[in-house]
Amino acid sequence: MTQHLHKHNEDFVLMLEAGFVAIMHQDEDSAQKLFKAAQILDAENIMPKIGMAYMHFLKLEIKQAIIHLKQALAQEPENEFAKALYGVCLTFSPDLSAEGAKMLHESAKSSHDPEIKKLSKNATEFYDHYIKAPTSPEQLQSKKRM
Repeated sequence: MTQHLHKHNEDFVLMLEAGFVAIMHQDEDSAQKLFKAAQILDAENIMPKIGMAYMHFLKLEIKQAIIHLKQALAQEPENEFAKALYGVCLTFSPDLSAEGAKMLHESAKSSHDPEIKKLSKNATEFYDHYIKAPTSPEQLQSKKRM
C-alpha cells in the first residue's frame, strides 16, 4: 500500500493547499477531508495538523485548535509556525493567556522568519490591547474622543 501512496506524494501539497482554500471558503467538511487525505499521503508532516488547528482557531474552537497544535509540536517541537499559532491560541484561553503571551514574545524575539515575527508581534499587541487589559465600550469611546 505504501508503494501506491508514494506515487501520489506530489498530491500532498495540492491536498494541503486545497484544505487551506476550503477554510477560506468556509467549507469545513472539504477542509477536514483534504487535510485527512494529506495526512494519509504523508503521516510524518505536521502541516495537516496545523491546518486543522487553523480551521478550529478561525471558528474560535480554541480547545480543539490547541489539541491539534499539541500533536504537531509533539512531532516537531521546534516548528516556529506551530509554536506561534499555539501561542496565539493560548492567548484566547482564559487560564493560559499569560503563557500564550510569553510564547508569542519569545517567538517574536527568536524566530528567523520575518512573517513569524510579524504574526507574533501583531498577536502580542492584540493581546495587550484587547485581552490582557479589557476595556468597557464606554472607555473605548472616551479613548476615541481624545
